[in-house]
Amino acid sequence: MSLAVTHSRALDGLAAPEVTVEVHLANGLPSFTLVGLADTEVKEARERVRAALLNSGLEFPFNKRITVNLAPADLPKESGRFDLPIALGILAASGQIDAKRLTAFEFAGELSLAGDLRPVRGALAMGLALRRQGTPRLLVLPRASAEEAALVDGLEILSAAHLLDVVRSLLPADAALLQALPRAVALPAVVLPVLRDLREVKGQSSAKRALEVAAAGGHSLLMVGPPGTGKSMLAQRFTSLLPPLTETQALESAAVLSVSGAFVPQRWRQRVLRSPHHSASSVALVGGGSPPRPGEISLAHEGVLFLDELPEFARAALEALREPLESGRITISRAARQADFPARFQLLAAMNPCPCGHHASALRSCRCSSDTISRYQARISGPLLDRIDLQVEVPAVSAATLAAAPDGDSSAVVAERVAQAQQRQWARQGCLNAALSGDAIDSHCSLDAAAARFLHSAAARLQWSARSFHRVLRIARTVADLAGNPALQVAHIAEAVQYRRVLAAQ
Repeated sequence: MSLAVTHSRALDGLAAPEVTVEVHLANGLPSFTLVGLADTEVKEARERVRAALLNSGLEFPFNKRITVNLAPADLPKESGRFDLPIALGILAASGQIDAKRLTAFEFAGELSLAGDLRPVRGALAMGLALRRQGTPRLLVLPRASAEEAALVDGLEILSAAHLLDVVRSLLPADAALLQALPRAVALPAVVLPVLRDLREVKGQSSAKRALEVAAAGGHSLLMVGPPGTGKSMLAQRFTSLLPPLTETQALESAAVLSVSGAFVPQRWRQRVLRSPHHSASSVALVGGGSPPRPGEISLAHEGVLFLDELPEFARAALEALREPLESGRITISRAARQADFPARFQLLAAMNPCPCGHHASALRSCRCSSDTISRYQARISGPLLDRIDLQVEVPAVSAATLAAAPDGDSSAVVAERVAQAQQRQWARQGCLNAALSGDAIDSHCSLDAAAARFLHSAAARLQWSARSFHRVLRIARTVADLAGNPALQVAHIAEAVQYRRVLAAQ
């Protein structure tokens, strides 16, 4: 009898708990048993490992009873990431490699039938877990996954392209074929040119101003207007106004994308723009499934989530956004387990004012009745609408006006103003204005007597909730930061009030 132990990592939300892979070879009827709450993809590793060992010129113990245990037994395991540690455990238990040397490493990788290593999801999450726990082991990954995990500072990540590359590095120290695996180096981020510039959107100065305010303060934004007025164009250019991600923000964003297999190392520290179709379900938006996977709101973490044709989304899907908009996190609960994902995204949404799209248009008459318009707008519930900071009208513009409209500021110019405003906020309060709450609002959004009278009058007339009242204060604080004013004035309050009246005025 012989026993070998290797180490790997499972995925549990954004966590990557350690998994011990125990391989036991015994005499008896030949068999290959895999235990430890393994999903179907993991159980299929038996066939991949057998073929990979044989096609790599290594021996497979056909005449042995093979038992593989993935511990802890109550942690679900999925995907093909355990192929490599299982194969190495079999080789160590059968004496083909040095079992003692396995203790210094953690392994993850899917094997092809020829022994090639294929990338796995969640490499960045595995690297973060290693650094967080302070584990002294080295992480061995397929080449593409190793380049991803190498983005985590303070870790030594080793890469391999084939099973034999790992085997050669684990032979006894006096073996002639001993070689070290190469250390992975993160690919440099690609600085993409700004292909979609805000200057390309003609006219719509008020909508551009709202976009700048939203970018400066981290506020959510709803654009309302007839079809073809530039709502989608504005949203697609929004990320060009935002500053680059910090290293902490970039790691959090990349870890979520890595878990879903959507991270591209070359786009490191670049904000994502997620734009799901309006047929997306609530599970697609907030996450779910078995095992739980992140949804669009988590994939847009530290980036932008753009929901076009907002009233066409299923009501249940939209209502599921309410809590994450406030908390910045989403907890997916199932009978057997829970998964917690970050969801600090910036919401941009666009909608027509009515089913035909031309209500209040100066160019075309609307065919919808007042009841039809009310029902259409009522698809967006009051509680959700109350959580959207800015609501701006994007009106239809005639061709003559459009042709005569001067070029506005470029994305680079607006981004510079946004960066300056955000620097003021971080220096003053340690967060963006959209994240202000409680006593921080009172401390940083104080009003003089004239501004307070104006705001209280507007709140009473428009029947705002306490949430709306505080959101207007945050927006006014952002408007003042863009202007470089330390104190809130009536003009700042007046502009903020205008961003809460669009749908009510339709």
